[in-house]
Amino acid sequence: MKKQKAVERARKAFLTGRSKPLEHRIRQLKNLQRFLLEREKEIAEAIKKDLNKSEAGTQLYETLGLEGEIVLAVKKLAEWAAPRPVEKNLLTISDTVYIQPEPLGVVLIIGAWNYPWAVTIQPLIGAIAAGNAAVVKPSEVCVHTAKVMEDLLPAYIDKELYPVVTGGVSETQELLRQRFDHVFYTGNSMVGKLVMEAAAKHLTPITLELGGKSPCYIDKNCDIPIACRRVTWGKYSNCGQTCIAPDYILCEPSIQGRVLEEIKKSIKAFYTEDPKTCPDYGRIINQRHFKRIMAMTEDSTIAIGGDSDESTCYIAPTVLKDVQVNSKVMQEEIFGPLLPILTVSGVDEAIDFINKGEKPLALYIFSPDDKVIKKVIAETSSGGVLANDCLVHYSVSALPFGGVGNSGMGSYHGKFSFDNLSHLRGCLIKQLKMEGVNDMRYPPHTAKKLFWARFFILKNPDLGWLGRMTLLAIFAVVAAVVLQVRRREESVAIVVCSIMCLKQNQITNQVPFENSTFHFTTEFLKYLPAELVFNSSGCNKV
Repeated sequence: MKKQKAVERARKAFLTGRSKPLEHRIRQLKNLQRFLLEREKEIAEAIKKDLNKSEAGTQLYETLGLEGEIVLAVKKLAEWAAPRPVEKNLLTISDTVYIQPEPLGVVLIIGAWNYPWAVTIQPLIGAIAAGNAAVVKPSEVCVHTAKVMEDLLPAYIDKELYPVVTGGVSETQELLRQRFDHVFYTGNSMVGKLVMEAAAKHLTPITLELGGKSPCYIDKNCDIPIACRRVTWGKYSNCGQTCIAPDYILCEPSIQGRVLEEIKKSIKAFYTEDPKTCPDYGRIINQRHFKRIMAMTEDSTIAIGGDSDESTCYIAPTVLKDVQVNSKVMQEEIFGPLLPILTVSGVDEAIDFINKGEKPLALYIFSPDDKVIKKVIAETSSGGVLANDCLVHYSVSALPFGGVGNSGMGSYHGKFSFDNLSHLRGCLIKQLKMEGVNDMRYPPHTAKKLFWARFFILKNPDLGWLGRMTLLAIFAVVAAVVLQVRRREESVAIVVCSIMCLKQNQITNQVPFENSTFHFTTEFLKYLPAELVFNSSGCNKV
């Protein structure tokens, strides 16, 4: 009942209209940024307790990107929210036609525990920027972080428009029974299906940011030490609990030994001889996930690492070699610090292997050969693709971040967040004039009217700004002439002749206006119907 009231208050607040003015949105975004800066200590302490992340790691992987998103949204909001002109056809050349972004309403944001600030607050930034209300549901798995979010966030942003609701599975189920205008969920595909089913009862659109087994192909001709250093960083950051972490490596048998050697060197360089004592190496979120991950190693050969401590949820950076397709570690997303290596004969077999599985959230290619990179991109499908590095595409606000197929639907970051959480409303404003042009659409329908309708609808010349201005000027002249014409069909014919003539001469930025006058006059006569002539006194019937 408490959750229902929070949703009702958010909707009531939204209906007042106070979330819509750009000034309000910008003020709320700046307050959110102030929260991240002023409460930096509390945020870091909570994540340390939940995931053993260091203070520097919290800023690097959680809050720094959020600050960047806020700065971008504040800077670009007026541009994003402005009407967007679109191309017109000949029938609407004199009309005002545009797209107007408008708020959806009340958005439900269900966050995840692996990056509890980044994946929960980033959608909230988009929701605020788009003018929505938003109910924020942080993951209950990160107990300490959820508490900080619930206690401190309402002191900085409008607590009626953007309430924080905490709780476990039953509370989330209660929320999903409520009607929202959009649901944004980050998590696994199993729960994603339940979220989608619940949203379908209200025909509520959703964004699902899921995951999957993100493959990593290492070409034998690449710089293996650099490739392995970057893969090691991408895999073991946050103890492997990253939705876009490399899930497994595909490489040729001839380089498997070198890959193992270089990954081992990188692990030591990043996390020392004893990662358990390294402040930059995290922990598994809880014992349930610890047991799940450890069970995956049972039928594979451990080449590196393998140490663990259930009491502290510690699993060392681990590499598995000679892994088979039917091994336990290959049956689901790992979401932990295990890195299986599977051998393939080359890029073609790697592509075949990738395509036999579900479409992943990310795909990684390490190769110095652009042809190899483009081949993998062209012959596979994934939410995102990154060549010669890991994870960093997440940081590019100009790229849409999201999955495809089993790895999710919808995307966000930067303007994509704004558009995803907006209704892009198509608008056309027509004047109550030039009614003669509309005669072709009114009954009785005739072959001649159909001819002109086909022309107006199907002929869409690509005019530059000069061409458009010229066309409007010609329409004005033709309209004056039409006043002297008795029959409407003759009026339509003259207008169409003007347009056909204009199209024939292709008046664009490349054709000087003054050089077009003579061609327009002569071509006009060419397209004029036989029963009409054009003389010095105007247009008269013969």
